[in-house]
Amino acid sequence: MPDDDLTHLKPGGEAHMVDVGAKPVTHRRAVATARVAMNDRAAAAIRAGGLKKGDALATARIAGIMAAKRTADLIPLCHPVALTKAEVDIEARPGGFSIRAIVETVGPTGVEMEALTAASVAALALYDMAKALDRAMVVTDVRLEEKSGGRTGDYVREA
Repeated sequence: MPDDDLTHLKPGGEAHMVDVGAKPVTHRRAVATARVAMNDRAAAAIRAGGLKKGDALATARIAGIMAAKRTADLIPLCHPVALTKAEVDIEARPGGFSIRAIVETVGPTGVEMEALTAASVAALALYDMAKALDRAMVVTDVRLEEKSGGRTGDYVREA
């Protein structure tokens, strides 16, 4: 990729926030996923709602939604984005849980970072809720699955 394709760098190499003022306002959507691998004891306790800290799944969903809304506070060159939707779904899988975050806006810049942040923080919240039962948990496979809207068009991850 040529250096001039890196939109967050000035010609001299200094990082800056991209000016999105002239970009068209379009509907933008991004979906990101993450996984949390854990032992059977921790996974069973989360599924049963049996953690001393409370409902881990509800806590992780809310943490992910809150994180999507605060992405610009965490990622230095992200624009604050007025979200129209932030949804986090968590599904039990063999060996842990999978997380899917869907974020949408109508605006001049996309929401990929918001979706990735939501999935990541939801996974970290699950870790925090269950760490007493499994300190060896692993957060893995944080990735953008799809995005739509904007100049670069649609993207869908192929397997």
